Amino acid sequence: MKIQGVQRVSLLDFPELVACTVFTGGCNFRCPFCHNASLVLPEEMTGIEIEENDFFAFLESRKNKLDGVCISGGEPLLQPDIENFIRRIHKMGFAVKIDTNGSMPEQLKKLVRTGMIDYVAMDIKNSPEHYALTTGVKTLSLERIFESVSFLLTGIVQYEFRTTLVKELHTSRDLEQIGQWLKGAQRYYLQEFVDSGDLIGEGLHACSKDETEVYRLIAKKYIPSTLLRSA
Repeated sequence: MKIQGVQRVSLLDFPELVACTVFTGGCNFRCPFCHNASLVLPEEMTGIEIEENDFFAFLESRKNKLDGVCISGGEPLLQPDIENFIRRIHKMGFAVKIDTNGSMPEQLKKLVRTGMIDYVAMDIKNSPEHYALTTGVKTLSLERIFESVSFLLTGIVQYEFRTTLVKELHTSRDLEQIGQWLKGAQRYYLQEFVDSGDLIGEGLHACSKDETEVYRLIAKKYIPSTLLRSA
C-alpha cells in the first residue's frame, strides 16, 4: 500500500464512529478543486511513505479507542493490495469505510461483496454532461461511474454520495440532473469547497450560502436526505 498520510483521529470522516483516516497516493482523476494535489500528482508527492507495519502498530495501540478506519486518497481502489490491507484491518475488529471516485466498479463490487466494507462514500463530481470537465479527464468513461452508482443504489452496503460545490463548476441545472440521477439515494451531501492551498487548479471559489441552499432544495426534491456538510 502506498500510504502517504494518516489522520490519527476523525469525528467526521466515518458517520457516527470515531475513526482514523488513511490517505493513499495516486489518482486517475485530475479534479481542479481537489485539495490533495500532493496525493494525486506524481510530481507533487514527497516520496515519504508510511510503512504498513508502522500503521498497523499504531492501529493496535488504538484498540478500544477507535471504532473504524476510513481509507481515502487519492483513489484507494488503485492500490493493487487494497484487499489484503482491508482484510487485515477487518480482522483487528475495526469497521472499514472506503472513499472512492467510482471509476473502478469491478474493484468496488468485489470488496463490498467480501463483507469487509461497512460504508462507502462516492464522490459525484457533477452532472453527467459536465463530468469530464469537472474531473479533468477528457477520455472519462461515464459508464463506469454509472455502474458504481447503480451498484450502491441497491443498498447492499451503507453508503453516501457527495458533491463538492464549486462556484465556477456547478449550476442549478447540474444539481437538477444530479438529483434525477441519484433519486432515492440513502444520503447525499453537498460539501463546501475550501481552498486548502494544495489545489490542482486555480481561480476557484466556494458557492455562497444562498447558492448552496438553492442547490440543496433542488436536490432534496429527489433525495429527501440531502444535507449540507461544512469543511
